[in-house]
Amino acid sequence: MSRSRRGAALWGRAEPGPTPCVDVLIPASGRTAELAVTLAGLAAQDDPTFSVIVSDQSEHGVEGEPAVAAMLRVLRVQGRAVRVVRHLPRRGIAEQRQFLLGLSSAAHVLFLDDDVWLEPGMVARLCEARRSWGCGFVGAAVQGLSYLADDRPHERAVFEPWRDGVRPERVRRGTPAFERWRLHNAANLVRLAAELGLGEDDVLAYKVAWVGGCVLYRREALEACGGFDFWPELPPDSSGEDVAAQWRVMERFGGAGLLPSGAVHLEAPTTLPHRSVDAFDVLFDAARGAV
Repeated sequence: MSRSRRGAALWGRAEPGPTPCVDVLIPASGRTAELAVTLAGLAAQDDPTFSVIVSDQSEHGVEGEPAVAAMLRVLRVQGRAVRVVRHLPRRGIAEQRQFLLGLSSAAHVLFLDDDVWLEPGMVARLCEARRSWGCGFVGAAVQGLSYLADDRPHERAVFEPWRDGVRPERVRRGTPAFERWRLHNAANLVRLAAELGLGEDDVLAYKVAWVGGCVLYRREALEACGGFDFWPELPPDSSGEDVAAQWRVMERFGGAGLLPSGAVHLEAPTTLPHRSVDAFDVLFDAARGAV
């Protein structure tokens, strides 16, 4: 069976790779070791066809780091289009995401943080789930495997699968749906997959408050909802921009989490240690329930 990833026997050939159906968008700000691991996870994906675009806001540039440069070379010989774009000054993570969206052109965009490793086959599973479920986005919540022994059944009590197809819904702070955020703490999804007896080929849609770190959008759905165009309304040290974007998409097109999740959080220190506000609190008027 053919695959879009070129094996080593074909690395010396200069033919251009196929047109990507997914643009993987990575905001980077200096975590070079973690970024190299993230890129290595992408290099292990056989399909679908995808490109990689890195928006680099590091102090000295990530391409000069040996591990990052090596993985960029691997991706290129595999037939992946790769771009690393220096993007300074920093104007906040929402602006960073909007910048990346503006650089992309594929039918699907995968926002992948620079501290997330994906197991082989994960991008294909996300794409197939998104197409099958017909929703605006599908997310693979990142798992902290250092928490495997930390059992939190009370946090998994809010788990609710989509049983009759993924449908649009409204989520706001203070609603029961908002409490689903607890599902993505620690290694809760690893335990859920085991408790439900899921196999490696199983794919289950479940209801989310939002998904952080690894989210595949149908490009038209995200752009129809404005993407991250709200960034000028936020201070540079805000967070929660992904929540705001996903809530807008969920209300019109629906969104879901994917279980099992093969996205692993590297548990590195955050690049946003000082967070002045949550973007969704600034952007959403509680009285009107809109952005």
